Amino acid sequence: MRSVAIVGRPNVGKSALFNRLAGRRISIVHDQPGVTRDRIVSFCKLGRHPFEIIDTGGIGSEPDPDFAESTREGAFVAMESADAILLVVDSIDGSTPLDEELARTIRGCSKPVILVVNKVDTETHESRAYDFAALGFDRTLTVSAAHGRGIGDLIEGIEEVLPEVGVVDSDEPELPPKLALVGRPNVGKSSLVNAILGDRRTTVSEIPGTTRDTVDVAAEREGKNYILCDTAGIRHRSKHNTSVEVFSVMRSEKTIQRVDLNILVIDASTGVTSQDKKIAGLIQKARKPAVVVLNKWDLIAGGKRTDPEELREHVQRVRDELFFLDYAPVVVLSALTGENIRRLFTTVEKVRQHSTRRAGTGELNRVLRAAMERQPPPTRSNRRFKLLYATQANTPERTAIPCPLFVLFVNNPSLLPEAYLNYLAARIRDEWEFPGLPITVRLRGREGATAEHGV
Repeated sequence: MRSVAIVGRPNVGKSALFNRLAGRRISIVHDQPGVTRDRIVSFCKLGRHPFEIIDTGGIGSEPDPDFAESTREGAFVAMESADAILLVVDSIDGSTPLDEELARTIRGCSKPVILVVNKVDTETHESRAYDFAALGFDRTLTVSAAHGRGIGDLIEGIEEVLPEVGVVDSDEPELPPKLALVGRPNVGKSSLVNAILGDRRTTVSEIPGTTRDTVDVAAEREGKNYILCDTAGIRHRSKHNTSVEVFSVMRSEKTIQRVDLNILVIDASTGVTSQDKKIAGLIQKARKPAVVVLNKWDLIAGGKRTDPEELREHVQRVRDELFFLDYAPVVVLSALTGENIRRLFTTVEKVRQHSTRRAGTGELNRVLRAAMERQPPPTRSNRRFKLLYATQANTPERTAIPCPLFVLFVNNPSLLPEAYLNYLAARIRDEWEFPGLPITVRLRGREGATAEHGV
């Protein structure tokens, strides 16, 4: 896939331009400089052929010195890997010493460069581009990322400098599953992403709240492709320091809903906290596939060989605390040492494979009727719930990891207590397992009444 890196000093509108090219709001846009710290990847489909776009942190005059080096490093890695570079400058500020320094650096990359003069909102502002002639770039275009002005010309300019597209296969490739790493701050989500990728793609620090955007990066493990979504740490709303952090947490919560599977990362050294439970509740509410990761196991083992009994005790404590997310497998690993990362992806693939399993209609009805004979449903107002017929239906939305959907035709949905529904769902799991997958049960009554439950 051809790629374009978007670079520039802080607060010139790189993220706004990234969002405009991506066609949706991915990077957080805010007046505060230095909001973007990581490389954020998406695709632009506005031209003749799609290409990858990479948003980077602002280089130079870093308002947060704790991350200056890693932000700069990430931007240069993006430039080295890209086929073309968009150097974004601010028409209102004019050419600054930082722009000049960055221009000298970029000219040494031997990549096609387009100088993008941003914040040119009207024709009367076009003359501002002349201020940047001294930067020495042949290709200069004016845009307004906020209002969409000049984006068409920019797309044409990008396509002129990108390599030619080869022959495209008419069969659209299968989309790789999106895996979100979610959790509270400083549990090791970004470290885990970097351990999986084998490089410092995301900024890692002991300072909680380092990751602000949801960072989507492509990954390959043993010949299988994935999209990893590293999210901002989700902490209690009363502890948010800035409006940027509020946006970050909102983005993380939306990511839980949009991905195919959520990996809930928990710090093994502290165990399950109340905030971990709240995040697990968000996953349960979204009815999303899930795997629980107990990270930082190296702090527990202390370099010694893991005692199987101690390991089982830790896993059981996690299961007891997250009893409402009991369908999620637990994987114990260390992002720092790389221990058991392979097992994490073995577990993800197990969930993925079971998502394609289907319960035969005849066998499903036999299992449920046998369960109801062993333990009949309770009566309500002298009436008893009756199951007429059950079948597994296709999930309506297209997703890489579909969750099982069962439709039960019954006499009256209101006669089925929640506890008894959980009992029936447990019997289904006894027969077909469905690890990591929430089960949705849709009830259809004789008189058109319907109800839907996630279990």
